[in-house]
Amino acid sequence: MNNLNTIPDLMNDKLVDMVFITEFTGLTDKWFYKLMSEGQFPKPIKMGRSSRWLESEVKSWLMVRITESRS
Repeated sequence: MNNLNTIPDLMNDKLVDMVFITEFTGLTDKWFYKLMSEGQFPKPIKMGRSSRWLESEVKSWLMVRITESRS
């Protein structure tokens, strides 16, 4: 059962698509699908044939990469 503290605040978050992710990062969609298959990028939220990600998860993932590269 989910703890209410772990449920994202959807009122303050957006669902984004792969176009947003690739434009935001400058990396290709193939790169992200490879990372997903390796468990290194958040899994998509499936809506029928569409995939979406929480913008906060994408930005958190990127901040971790930035922090790791600066260590």
